[in-house]
Amino acid sequence: MSGTMEGHAQMSAPVQAAYSYCEAVTGQQARNFAYGIRLLPTEKRQAMSALYAFSRRVDDIGDGRLDVTAKRDRLESTRDLLDRIRADAVPEDDTDPVAVALSDAARRFPLPLDGLDELIDGVLMDVHGETYETWDDLKVYCRCVAGAIGRLSLAIFGTTPGARGAERACDYADTLGLALQLTNILRDVREDAANGRTYLPADDLAKFGCGDGFHADQPPGADFTGLVHFEARRARALFAEGYRLLPMLDRRSGACVAAMAGIYRRLLDRIERDPQAVLRGRVSLPGREKAYVAVRGLSGFDARTISRHTVRGPA
Repeated sequence: MSGTMEGHAQMSAPVQAAYSYCEAVTGQQARNFAYGIRLLPTEKRQAMSALYAFSRRVDDIGDGRLDVTAKRDRLESTRDLLDRIRADAVPEDDTDPVAVALSDAARRFPLPLDGLDELIDGVLMDVHGETYETWDDLKVYCRCVAGAIGRLSLAIFGTTPGARGAERACDYADTLGLALQLTNILRDVREDAANGRTYLPADDLAKFGCGDGFHADQPPGADFTGLVHFEARRARALFAEGYRLLPMLDRRSGACVAAMAGIYRRLLDRIERDPQAVLRGRVSLPGREKAYVAVRGLSGFDARTISRHTVRGPA
């Protein structure tokens, strides 16, 4: 699958303005995502910003203060908008810049827009207060809210001609999305619990004697550190598999993915070193470390390393 764009000789002013809006949203809201996509050429960066802005809208509905019925209605209205984008029925002078930008991106790149339906389905799981008994259950949710975004992003990146194993690129992109989402879940356990949400599987909580409140005082005998280390090992295995996507991408797309994934991988390392930190507050990386990871990705170091491991055999 090679990433080809349909030729647009010149972008209209309304479409350019719509992309500018989406890039502003991405720059303001996407703390980690923005570090990666700034490494892309203009057309891909714009398309990724449109994808982010639409996804952010869906997430904000799920995280907002509306009641359950109103959230469901808003999400279904967003699904209706997605249907209009899919039908290429959004005019360039539409008053919704996110719709205009995503419609243009869908004309330029072979976006599997059904992935955004999956995102809406995943956010509806949040709205309905879904909990997860097993890792297999949680994977369904993670694939909706993160794996689908990985597959959509791959349609923008494209794979290099003749990339070895390129037919598995979608699987690797999906798996990398799962790795990022599980890292997010570990980082946000305290904040999510305060909002009435528990994502970690009930089986895993029971295995380590942990409650689902995730405050500093866990039940007697609870092994919260063991729980975090267990989930971190699972996330590391997902990263190892998902990183096999890197050698299939061109230099700048690979740099983008290496930067985004690298930031989350370092965040996971930090959580694993001090599991109790996620109970005290939000764990994050300083800007200088994110910038270092982005430069490392642009150098191609991570892609070359993964390529060597791919030639030797599965990690």
